[in-house]
Amino acid sequence: MKLIIIVLMTFFVSAVSVTGQNVYTPEKGSAERKAILDALRIPVERHLKQKIVFVADNFSVQGTWAFVSGTPQAPSGGSPDYSGTVFQEAKEAGAFDNNFFALLRKSAGKWRVVKYAIGCTDVCYVDWWRRYKAPKAIFPYTE
Repeated sequence: MKLIIIVLMTFFVSAVSVTGQNVYTPEKGSAERKAILDALRIPVERHLKQKIVFVADNFSVQGTWAFVSGTPQAPSGGSPDYSGTVFQEAKEAGAFDNNFFALLRKSAGKWRVVKYAIGCTDVCYVDWWRRYKAPKAIFPYTE
């Protein structure tokens, strides 16, 4: 009986410590914010074949998870040039919004992109919390 109580208490304490972590937005100019955006910049710039500046509208971190969304911009301002990218056809057809959504996780002290999407015309991240077992609280909208 003591063993069962100890196991249950351990489980309870673990559950409370995980769910008790606060969701926060890293300060602009902070090392954490830069590390998260720099981790995201690598695949996005490779995908878009150009330098990108992120204008984040939503930026939430909880524990080792981060969710970021907003608008990608060219370094000189304005929308990136999507011609010659996989997004060109969707943009020309009007089935593309100039946005980005990203889920990242910190592992071994380094932020890594779990999933990202560009140009969504709907809530493309709606099930990411479930699919990737991320904390639901970091997302602005979920199912």
